[in-house]
Order: sequence, then C-alpha cells, then structure tokens
Amino acid sequence: MISEFFINDTFFIQRLDPRLRIVFATAYSFAVALFAHLQTLITALLISCMMLVMAGVNFRVLAKRLLAFNSLVLLLWLVLPITFSGEALYYIGPFTITREGVLFSAQITLKSNAIMLAFIALIATTPVSVIGHALEKLFIPQKIVHILLLTYRYVFVIEQEYQRLIRAIKTRGFIPKTNIHTYKTYAYLMGMIFIRSVDRAQRVYQAMICRGFEGKFHSMDLFALKRQDYICLPFMTTTIIGLEVLEWIVTI
Repeated sequence: MISEFFINDTFFIQRLDPRLRIVFATAYSFAVALFAHLQTLITALLISCMMLVMAGVNFRVLAKRLLAFNSLVLLLWLVLPITFSGEALYYIGPFTITREGVLFSAQITLKSNAIMLAFIALIATTPVSVIGHALEKLFIPQKIVHILLLTYRYVFVIEQEYQRLIRAIKTRGFIPKTNIHTYKTYAYLMGMIFIRSVDRAQRVYQAMICRGFEGKFHSMDLFALKRQDYICLPFMTTTIIGLEVLEWIVTI
C-alpha cells in the first residue's frame, strides 16, 4: 500500500471535516489557476506554505516530492523562454530569451507549486478511503467513488503480480537488451499482467457478490461539521475572496 507519510491528526487542518477540505482545495485550486499576476501568485504560494505548517506535514518527505515535481517544471524553463515570442531579454548563442517566456514560466511555476502544496496540506493528509467516502457525501457519483477506492486497493495487487513475473523471467536468465527478444518479452509481460488483472477482477467481483455487495460501500466514518469547521469556514472563504480582490487591485 502507499505509505501515507503526511497523516497525523494531532494538527489543526487534519482535524477538519474531509468534505470541507476537499471543497476548499478544489475552489482554491481553480482560483489560483486563473490568476495571472506574480504578486497574487506569490501570495497564494505563501498561503499554501502556511497551510502546510498548520497541517504538520513531514518536510523531509515533502522536499523529495517537490524535487520530483519541480524537475518537470524545470523542463518548461528550458523550453518556454526561448520559444515564446516577445521582447528579448538575453541572447545565448542562436537562442533568444524573451521577457514573456520568462514571465509565463514563472506563472506556471508559482501556480503549480501553490496548488500542489495546498493539495498536500488538505488532501494528502487524509486517508484515501476517507476521501472516497467524503466524495460520496459531496454527491460525487458512486461509480467514480468505487473506481477510486478499488483502484487504490488493487493497484498494489497488480504491482505484486508484476514483481512476480519479473522474478520469474529473471530466474530464467532474461537480461534486458535493445533487441527483438527483449521487446517481445516485455510485450508478453504486459499481456500477462492484463490477463491476470482481468481474471483477478472477475474473482473479486464474484467474492463481493457472495458477501452481499449491493453496489454501495459502507463506511464507519460519520461526517459532521464541528466547532473548528465552522470557525475555519469563514477564513477559507475570506482567503479565496482576498486573493481575488488582490488580483483585481493589481490588474487596475
């Protein structure tokens, strides 16, 4: 199973109702994605960092996640400034770094990191099973919730099947190379994983039917807004409205 490093319900944000966190994370992300000015985006990034502190996130694990995430963002910095048309800032050999390209790269970097940090603080600090049942309470279609919960549960079973098949071909002396035999072997491997996945899905479904499954997952979690939720709700709303007002002021 995925190690849920960020879960520690002794911190304030993690004690909030999961439904409230999902709604705020979604609204906050849409708002940040629509901002265009660096002042607003930097403010949003600082707010996301404050949420991380309030959620008690393990910063060592967070640094590893951000390093992997921003390695993809780095590719944008290598491409956009020299491919985006606009006012020239610097010349590096035959390449021209444009002001608009640098600005666009900075916007993407700030937006993506602000949204990423907010989701880590609000969503990654919640067990996936709880997220699934909270989504159901928010009137998300049950089929989508079922897909989420079953995918989370059985993706690790499929990964175990993959590891067994890898061990099997290695014990038979398989050494990966850039030749037709290697490509065929990996194609057969993917085919066997697909076949075993379908077979496992059929057995799981039959087992669920035998245990009285009627199309609904029941949860022991009872969601109810508490005092801290009612206290936090106006602050969350004010945060989004405040960022919208700041964006409007900067635009003027």
